[in-house]
Order: sequence, then C-alpha cells, then structure tokens
Amino acid sequence: MPSQQAADPRRRLPSVDRLLASAEVQRLVGLYGRALVTVQARAALAALREEAAADGDVDAEAVAALPARVRALVEASLGPPLRRVLNATGVLLHTNLGRAPLPAEVAAALPALLDAACDLEMELEDGRRGDRNRRAERLLRLLTGAEAALVANNNAAALVLAVATLAAGGEVVVSRGELVEIGGSFRIPEILAAAGARLVEVGTTNRTRLDDYRRALGPATRLLLKVHPSNYRIVGFTAGVTSAALAALAREAGLPLLVDEGAGLLRPRTEPQLADHASIAELLAAGAPLVCGSGDKLLGGPQAGLLLGEAELVGRCRRHPLYRALRPSRLAYAALDGVLRRHAAGAALPLDGLWPARERHHERVTAVAAAVGGEVVVADAFVGGGAAPEAPIPGEVVALPGDAALLARLRLGGPQGEPPVVGYLREGRLLLDVRTVAPADDSTLIAAVRSALDARGDRQRADAEK
Repeated sequence: MPSQQAADPRRRLPSVDRLLASAEVQRLVGLYGRALVTVQARAALAALREEAAADGDVDAEAVAALPARVRALVEASLGPPLRRVLNATGVLLHTNLGRAPLPAEVAAALPALLDAACDLEMELEDGRRGDRNRRAERLLRLLTGAEAALVANNNAAALVLAVATLAAGGEVVVSRGELVEIGGSFRIPEILAAAGARLVEVGTTNRTRLDDYRRALGPATRLLLKVHPSNYRIVGFTAGVTSAALAALAREAGLPLLVDEGAGLLRPRTEPQLADHASIAELLAAGAPLVCGSGDKLLGGPQAGLLLGEAELVGRCRRHPLYRALRPSRLAYAALDGVLRRHAAGAALPLDGLWPARERHHERVTAVAAAVGGEVVVADAFVGGGAAPEAPIPGEVVALPGDAALLARLRLGGPQGEPPVVGYLREGRLLLDVRTVAPADDSTLIAAVRSALDARGDRQRADAEK
C-alpha cells in the first residue's frame, strides 16, 4: 500500500531545477538573470502547492502552465521588456506600436554603428571635432530645398525650440481652428506657454481669414504660427489661410512664420490619401521661412523633430541654449541618416507597402489566408500617426472566426517564442492586414496564428471533456 507521502499529489510537481531548465524559463533567465527567476519560480511552485492542497489534486494544465506563471510573476515585478510585434492592424504609423518601422536595411546597419565608436562628431579627414547635425542637414537640404536644417529629438521639441528662440516673452498668433491636441495630451497652447510665449487666437473654430491675422499684429507680436490639423478635420462652412498667403503677410510685417507640418512628409506623394498633404518641400517653396515636422511618421525614420528653412532662423535656433538639451542621440542620427539616404536614392520605404501592386498583394494575402484556414475579405488600412485620418486605403485582408480571447492570445505571443501579433475584431471575425506586416515576416505570422489557433482548440477540447 503506497505511503501517505507517496500519494501526496503535490509530489508530482516539478522541482525548482527542473522548472528552471525548461526552454521558456531559460529564456527568462537570459533576460533577467538566474537569481530573480529562481525566486519567482519558487513562488510559482509554492502557489501551485497551496492550490493542490486545497483541491486534493494537481491540475495537469496548471503544471504545464508553470513557465507562463513564472514569466507573469517576473514581468509583474519588473515589467516586460520591449518585444518585437507583428502589426497586422492595417495602421502603419501606429502610435502604440512605435510608429514608423525602419526599413530592414537601415535597421540591419545600425549595430555596427552602435556597438563601437563612430565618427558622429569627428571629421576623419583632419581629426577635428565636427557637427553631429551635418550629415542630416546636407541630406535634408538636398531633399527639400531648405537653406538649412536642424534635428531635435521630436517635433514637439522642434516647435518648443523655435518658439523659445523667436518668440519668448512675446506673442504668437495662431488660428483658433489650429489649436490642436494630439496623442499624449500634446496641446499647442501649453507648448507655447512652456516656451515662454503668449498665445493670441484669431478667427473662429471653423473660419479664419487673412485679415484676422493682420488685425492681431502688434508691438508684442514675435511669430506667426500655422499648424497642420493632423488627426482631425473641420468640414462644411469653413475658411482658412494658406501657408503662402500667411508667408506673404509675415514678410510684409517683418515677422517670422513657422509652419508645423507635423507628419514629416519631405516631398509630395501622389497617393489619394496624401496628395492634399502639403509637403515640407512645397511649404518652403511657397515662402514659409521655417517648417517643422516629425521623423517617425511619413518620413519613415526614428523619433526626431525636423526644423528646416532660412539659414538665419535655423542658425538662431541652433545657437539657443535649449538646443543642446533637445538634440537627438547617436542612435537617432544613425537611423535618420540611413532613412534619408534611402529617400535620396528613391528606394522603397515601409510606407509604400500600404499601396501594394494589386495582383501581388492578392497572391500574398490569399497564401496567408490559406495557410491559417482563413478567407480573404475587403477592409480598409490607414496611414496612421495623425496623417489622413479620414482617408482609408481599401484592400484585402485575412479574416478568421475569432473573439476577444483569440485576439488576446495572439497579442501575448506563443509558448515557442512566437512573437505577439496585433490584429483587430470586426463583426465576430479576427482581421489580419498584411499590408502593415513586412513580407519577410509572413511565415512568422502564419506560425504565430497557427499556434494561437491550436491553443484555442486545446482549450475548447478540455472544456468539452469537463
């Protein structure tokens, strides 16, 4: 007759060493170190022993889930590390997913520039100190026609720097219809106040005329500001002032004009969703003396703020004490350099994947759908990042029967290291848009979806057997 000790179901639990040796827990050890993971492995086993004592048995599924339980405990104590995610939402510049993905060739070249020294601020020809902004400035001048260019660590920083340089202690004139708030509670009035300027609102929410600006000019006026609305539109009974007209008024009044283009579109694009978005090159050509925009939106690069325009104005911003606090890191400059060189060469960027060749895309989405047991349906993609929010891009996507549980399972990643996949639900189906997934990741996407579907099937069978 077996002893009471041998019959104790808790003895069927793995030892700490055996749990630590599992593949998933070994990955945690590589990320966090053995000591921390061991503490959480002991805690997971202790919790399961208590559950077994209360239930009188050990749940086999709970034992199999021990590595995931350890991971949850570790991540609850420290927070999870950044993870590579497959963005199948159809929103390319997804703010929650890091905005613009870098071109694979640019990302592949970064390690060699980061794990050793590089000539960020050295002129190798003579060994003297150089300017970290020089490469980006030359490329931005080539691409936009600007006299000068300066890079800050994001577009808000570029705006703050320009306002602090040109309008601190004075007034900045802005249309009421352009006092925007975008993600993260970024509000134009608060940015102006932080830069030490006073806001003067002109016009109304839906209609602003040139004379509204003209009447607002006074002895304290230091700057005219025009802001791209980015993530909203006012339609119907509306009126606005073009950048060209405002630039002419600024010249007449002897004042600088700053146009916040927002999305970092360097040159015009012909796609219908972007054709009406004035590019930085167009704004400069229309007479705007200073333009700012983002690096990680339509430009397709790292987080950065671009400040371009007349050499005298850009030079004043460069000399402002704030600039050193707002300039980007080596990593941002290295990534920006690679992306700008692709623009100069006319090479493809991830943004171009939103408008794939129809036949090629149909073949691709059909292959992915067949591999995961789905079907091809029509759904819209979006540029994202506040660009063209009202202009969907029609196309084909993969559809699967799905619910919030399957969506969450995909989002958490698979037990064999499959990356998280972010899709979306619509009318009882899970939709996966491969236009925002790099073609090189198709096999990885398929494996991740299959893993999530298998896990759902296992769960459904287990529930049926109960």
